Amino acid sequence: MHCWVPKTHKESKPTLLLIHGIGANAMWQWNEFISPLVSKFNVYVPDLVFFGDSYTTRPERTESFQAQCVMRLMEAHAVRRMNLVGLSYGGFVGYSLAVQFPEAVERVVIGCAGVCMEEKDMEDGMFKVTSVDEATSILLPQTPEKMRDLMRLSFYKPAKNLPSCFLTDFIDVMCTEYLQERKELIEALHKDRKFSDLPKINQPTLIIWGEQDQVFPVELAHRLKRHLGENAQLEVIKNVGHAINAEKPKELSKHLKSYLFDPLPSSQG
Repeated sequence: MHCWVPKTHKESKPTLLLIHGIGANAMWQWNEFISPLVSKFNVYVPDLVFFGDSYTTRPERTESFQAQCVMRLMEAHAVRRMNLVGLSYGGFVGYSLAVQFPEAVERVVIGCAGVCMEEKDMEDGMFKVTSVDEATSILLPQTPEKMRDLMRLSFYKPAKNLPSCFLTDFIDVMCTEYLQERKELIEALHKDRKFSDLPKINQPTLIIWGEQDQVFPVELAHRLKRHLGENAQLEVIKNVGHAINAEKPKELSKHLKSYLFDPLPSSQG
């Protein structure tokens, strides 16, 4: 596992774990959020397995396996308690971390992650895509046209007129490694998934979503809020799609700071 870690871990500060989504690597998604957070937190930014410089020879592909890998990584850095933010695929991993290691995870932020979806939602027409194969062909684009499809799906206002040569270079650098393994990660998220199987987490949770999200429609945010009840608060950002970190970084940063910088009630501290 590869991870960006603080130069020195200060015991006086809480720890914050930033978990990326499907994409190139962690820094590609989190880079501009780190500097406002390091004054208050020891910030850890791992590459999940099969992203960036993290890989395994083991066959597991579930988000619960990814969560176990992240937890072992944090333990290797002697971190026992943490807050976490998970975006998209990282939200699935973060939620699983909070389920499996409740004593280690203090506060949770889930961004645009359809953890409470179920397999039949796709048959019921909730998503823009009609099959997992179609989803993976867009989420793991291998041609400039698929890259444009991904941008149209992820952004409320996608960039226009990007030259194919630029998109081809981007795909070569960012989207070709571990392609089969990443497909299997996406398939594992969806297969046999039932909302009724989703455990409740008891940590204070912020659910944050783009109102125009076409990857995980905002109905899934409301479903998760109902599932978690009083422990969760929901913030929906207007005029933004799935890629809230890329399209509305200032607003996302503002929500993260106002939520994470609040002290926890002492009964949970």
